[in-house]
Amino acid sequence: MTTLTYKGFQAAIACDDDAELFHGEVVNLRDVITFQSKSETGLPQAFAESVEDYLAFCNERGEAPAQP
Repeated sequence: MTTLTYKGFQAAIACDDDAELFHGEVVNLRDVITFQSKSETGLPQAFAESVEDYLAFCNERGEAPAQP
């Protein structure tokens, strides 16, 4: 299994051959952050966008984001 790292968050990557799609989930975190991409090259951007969305969501709620 492949992994990606962004701003200290690490994600496990998998491929769903039936759906022709790559997907990932941040590991070692109580909150759930997932992402997907039609191409392997699009995974880093999809991962970064999901982390940024999570950080913005926490900020809007006035909560500290969970740390891996």
